[in-house]
Amino acid sequence: MNPSTLVRRCRRALLLGSALTMLIALPAYADNVTGSATVTAGTLAMAATDPPTLTATLNGTDQNVTDTITIDAQDNTGSGGGWKLQVTSTTFSTGGATPKTLATTATAITGVTSICDAGTCTAPTNGVTYPLTVPADGTAPAAVSFFTSAVNTGMGDFTITPTFRVTVPANTYAGTYTSTMSITIASGPS
Repeated sequence: MNPSTLVRRCRRALLLGSALTMLIALPAYADNVTGSATVTAGTLAMAATDPPTLTATLNGTDQNVTDTITIDAQDNTGSGGGWKLQVTSTTFSTGGATPKTLATTATAITGVTSICDAGTCTAPTNGVTYPLTVPADGTAPAAVSFFTSAVNTGMGDFTITPTFRVTVPANTYAGTYTSTMSITIASGPS
């Protein structure tokens, strides 16, 4: 082998070795990227369905008849501010020219259950004690809270089911009695 060829090959080997050493010794570069996710507040809403239908047959004793209603309550505000369900009503009355009525204290809520309808919920922490008399008069009086969701609870979609009890005294006149019940949802647990 020619000495100049040998020298060229040695130089090439040295250059190649140096190049590999430089590639291996190059520092690694990194960059931090910050992402964002925008979560927009929804609404606080409710819808009451399945109104109570109560039946009593007079038998000489005072009676308590019960039924439930279904309320779909949704706190999609993302605030954690809590909420409350409120109720008021008109007096149970037969209507007509000479109406017969039940007492303004005839209706009470004896308990309430709640279940998460969909997704991930934060169960409501209720602060109401039962039984709770539903206010009633010829014109519905001020509403009272019958179910509350404390701060940082009640976030999500729920079915709220109150049980209503109506007291029918033994001396009640026979007939069909009706009452208009107003149920609302409002922000804040109190």
